Amino acid sequence: MDTASSKPADLDLPATAGQPSTGLEALAPGLPPDLLPPSLIAELWRAAEAESCGLSREEFSAILAAIGQKVNYGLSAGIVAGSGQKAAFFRSLHLAELALAQACASGREEAWAIFLTRYRGSLTQAAISITGSATLGHELADSLYAELYGLRQSGEARRSPLASYSGRGSLPGWLRTTLVQRFRDHHRRTWREGPLDGVESAVPEPDAGQAAPASAELARLAAAVARTLRNLPAEDRFLLSAYFLDRQTLLQIAQLLRVHEATISRRIKRLAEVVRKELLRNLVADGLSKAAAEEALGADPRDIEINLRALLQTSQSSAFSHQTAQGAATEIL
Repeated sequence: MDTASSKPADLDLPATAGQPSTGLEALAPGLPPDLLPPSLIAELWRAAEAESCGLSREEFSAILAAIGQKVNYGLSAGIVAGSGQKAAFFRSLHLAELALAQACASGREEAWAIFLTRYRGSLTQAAISITGSATLGHELADSLYAELYGLRQSGEARRSPLASYSGRGSLPGWLRTTLVQRFRDHHRRTWREGPLDGVESAVPEPDAGQAAPASAELARLAAAVARTLRNLPAEDRFLLSAYFLDRQTLLQIAQLLRVHEATISRRIKRLAEVVRKELLRNLVADGLSKAAAEEALGADPRDIEINLRALLQTSQSSAFSHQTAQGAATEIL
């Protein structure tokens, strides 16, 4: 596969600037665009350097309005945003990355040139890191680029996942998350569709009194996970359970705890880093070298015999920072 080419050869060229596909329906389906003050539009358009991406002020205004309406300007459901709250919400977005992503989604070639220059190398390296293989990493990155360009079925408009990027988090983080999800989807699909040859063949038994190395490593990892999660504060375990097990959105959790969605996003990201560091520390304390501990964390989670929900729901005396969150967490969990 030629990873040096800037456009997949088997895809149509992006829509021309004269006939853009704005992708606004992906942001706020069925909602008419909100009208923003011209002075605010001009400020945000300049801050986003949207002109360099091929977006007019009117187009960027429509994109911002659609995002604001979809998430109620970062406020809880039912609260009507004032002009000051709307302006503060728009200024909090990653405006330059939002303009670039939306311009790419609408097929602006100047935007794609910027995107490839800025992100292609780092995304390929991220894909190699995720897959653990240079070959698989390049294939994963190339398949993502093809998807981001937007495939078009006969008689259908071009669709790009970039149209769903709202600018509330960083674009590199969004792209890496998308890479991880695509790799997981591929892994699950190939694991489920893999041939079953030899499934019924006998598995050699380990020597008497000696556990298989793989089983011993998995048991050690399971113990480290249990110890790490059990020692987390109650609110941290609630966040992990709500986001990773119950699949609640950042907005749903934010409304539950009555904080901004961005606050939840930062806390979960920081919490994931803390959990990983604690896991490594516990594995090293259990006798593994740092390299062996890093390798152990790469194990397939499905091989670990552990009840994550039971661990995350174990009661502790520490209270949540907000009283209503405690009652809501009890109801959810």
